[in-house]
Amino acid sequence: MEGSLMPQGKPETVPQDGLTTRQRRNRPLTMVHTGPMKGKSTAAFGMALRAWNAGMSVGVFQFVKSAKWRVGEESAFAALNTVYETTGQGAPVRWHKMGEGWSWIQRPGHEADHAADAQEGWRQIQRDLAAETYRFYVLDEFTYPMKWGWVDVNEVVHTLENRPGAQHVVITGRDAAPALLEHADLVTEMTKVKHPMDAGQKGQRGIEW
Repeated sequence: MEGSLMPQGKPETVPQDGLTTRQRRNRPLTMVHTGPMKGKSTAAFGMALRAWNAGMSVGVFQFVKSAKWRVGEESAFAALNTVYETTGQGAPVRWHKMGEGWSWIQRPGHEADHAADAQEGWRQIQRDLAAETYRFYVLDEFTYPMKWGWVDVNEVVHTLENRPGAQHVVITGRDAAPALLEHADLVTEMTKVKHPMDAGQKGQRGIEW
């Protein structure tokens, strides 16, 4: 039946942009995972895993979640970096939390301090994009500093529009700014249909972290 066929991955339209199919296929993408449901970061890390397997260096910039919280993906990607260093398989992986600097939700401090921390995190990303440090970036929970006005959305969009090379960027978090969504090549919204918490079940190891 037609409805049961797997998607073939063929574009519905072909733009008249002068690019070859190969050039269009290999251009850098900006991707946004937003929406109220869990799975936004998880999906981004899954994409990073594919990138690593394809030999792309990976840079993870973790915003908001406590620097003391070692999520499962961090340990897994540290192991993948060790695999690269010892065997040459895959690519380098770097996980950035900037110490306590990005942990504003989990530590005391003035909003001005948190905003400065977020701004410095963004400046590091800008430096890495300019230097083409990585091929694949995960800017985890990065929508929140933009939502709170700590990082300028228009500056983010301008930087992404003008980044050199073939660097892919995926941004996660709720309430993504309209300007960011307009710029992005791929936008996924996670919506809740059902969740174990609805039945009073708390998060568990191996599922939520």
